[in-house]
Amino acid sequence: MILEFMKKRSRQQIFTSIALPLVVVGGWFYPMLGFFLLLCMVGSLAIAWKNGRKWCDWSCPRGSFYDIFLKKISRRRTVPDLIRKTWFRSVVLGGLITALGTQLYFAWPDIEAVGMAFVRVLTITTTGGIVLGFFYQERAWCHICPMGTLGKWSAPRNRALLVSGQCKSCRLCTRVCPMQLKPYEYKAEAMHDGDCLKCGSCVAACPITALEFGGEQKRAA
Repeated sequence: MILEFMKKRSRQQIFTSIALPLVVVGGWFYPMLGFFLLLCMVGSLAIAWKNGRKWCDWSCPRGSFYDIFLKKISRRRTVPDLIRKTWFRSVVLGGLITALGTQLYFAWPDIEAVGMAFVRVLTITTTGGIVLGFFYQERAWCHICPMGTLGKWSAPRNRALLVSGQCKSCRLCTRVCPMQLKPYEYKAEAMHDGDCLKCGSCVAACPITALEFGGEQKRAA
């Protein structure tokens, strides 16, 4: 059942979401906490090689924080097409890599200064994500998140979402999708969208069990 599924996912997200405010706030007092961001970056890329953006589901503290807390105040509007475009995401990726790289260059070899560089970037991007999430949808930032973009580009085509020809296009899948994807448009096909978080919300929400992940994920009852 979708309610049971969402409760389980929320419990997982609450566990990881706590790390975000701890690092964003605590990092200004204890800069070494900034290296937690580096750990998340490595974890995200490591998982992406095999499972695409699976890390972004509940392992990512920021994504979890947005789902648990920002969702309560978000206007829940459709994310603008602009921030979904590859060129725009590339600009954001390049800009943030340049900004972080510049800070690290001037901070090295002072370890605390290096940690503070990560804290600054995390604080700025998290604030930007909150603004986007409030005016649009809580996961709006996830469409331009540098690590999410790299995860999308390296996402494998295995475990794609399979949409049965029996799909009734009820659009319940889109209503629960944290990335506002539209599985129903792939009736009798496989959805290979690299922004899919493999969270399984759509599978659990489908009333006729018309969705499954590459034949590997058990259909929702």
